[in-house]
Amino acid sequence: MTGFRSLSSGLRALQPAAFGADPSGERMARIRRSPHYKDGVFENPGGPSRTRPSGSAVDFGKVYFDSERRLRRAPTGTIPVHPTTLADLAKPPVTGLRLTWMGHSSVLAEIDGRRVLFDPVWGERCSPFAFAGPKRLHPVPLPLAALGPVDVVVISHDHYDHLDMPTIKALAGTDTVFAVPLGVGAHLEHWGVSADRLRELDWHESTRVAGLTLTATPARHFCGRGLRNTQHTLWASWVVAGEEHRVYHSGDTGYFDGFREIGAQHGPFDATMIQLGAYSDFWPDIHMTPDEAVRSHLDLQGGDAAAGALLPIHWATFNLAPHPWAEPGERTMELAHKEGVAMATPRLGEPFEPGALPAVNPWWRGVSQAPAGGWAVLPTVSGEPEAVAEV
Repeated sequence: MTGFRSLSSGLRALQPAAFGADPSGERMARIRRSPHYKDGVFENPGGPSRTRPSGSAVDFGKVYFDSERRLRRAPTGTIPVHPTTLADLAKPPVTGLRLTWMGHSSVLAEIDGRRVLFDPVWGERCSPFAFAGPKRLHPVPLPLAALGPVDVVVISHDHYDHLDMPTIKALAGTDTVFAVPLGVGAHLEHWGVSADRLRELDWHESTRVAGLTLTATPARHFCGRGLRNTQHTLWASWVVAGEEHRVYHSGDTGYFDGFREIGAQHGPFDATMIQLGAYSDFWPDIHMTPDEAVRSHLDLQGGDAAAGALLPIHWATFNLAPHPWAEPGERTMELAHKEGVAMATPRLGEPFEPGALPAVNPWWRGVSQAPAGGWAVLPTVSGEPEAVAEV
């Protein structure tokens, strides 16, 4: 048996460092005490969910590798990136709240004099390997070192497009605090983050950092970085509340009734950052469509369409699903207009203040194919839309 243990240890040693580390010791004991952990896995709210693509591989291949659909899954030109500088971010927001979407689910939130960085991914690929895996479709808006000091980094879960080892290693050399769901701290410690800078939370637990209250709230997703998915790390959405403002970041999630409960307990929000990309009929339980995302925003705001602003996230940066590249932005814009929801449409890296939201700007239209019916004509859209269809 000694030989088998040596072989197992050797295989673990060969694993990429980006796989991270499994929880153990007191961290694992705490996971086992969680009311959301049963029979060796974390359970989703709203009942069981499919975490693997449903349907046959043949059906998925027909959709994913269709030549016409493949063309629409990528931009046709260079994605516009706002040339953000440290000087831009050094100016305090007039309203006290400013958001800067850095791509995918990475957002810098400046809230009541503090700075929160959600799901920072500055790597070239969302993959454990530098030579393979989904590659970013645009450069990062500014170097991580040019971002300036951050009070707290918030991680929603441990998938590669949300938890990036090179980015975490760079941030480990700062004095920032990391707020993460249960078990995720094992990865960060493995990459050099000291335990005293970790705040590891179960759903409905809160912590105070630099005058902000951060609360881990439920989400409907799954976890895993290695060759096998142990479900030993939790996934979460997050509420961050300052003295005057509060924001919500969905992480990755399917739609579920819990949004109304989160809104009732912690809302309304000055801004919601909602995942609405990388959706598919093959995995309907774990990612939201634009329709579901707008519905979740309204749930979080207690049904009040006039409350707060919606920032669409989890799209534009990586090609992770069969839908057209521009569809998340375009469809959400149409739905937000229909429901009377204020939607933020910043270019990547463009700071904006939800309390003084600029006019809707469908920047993606300039670098993508128009849908079959043409672009929708909306009175809330700035500029001269290249459109032929009414909503």
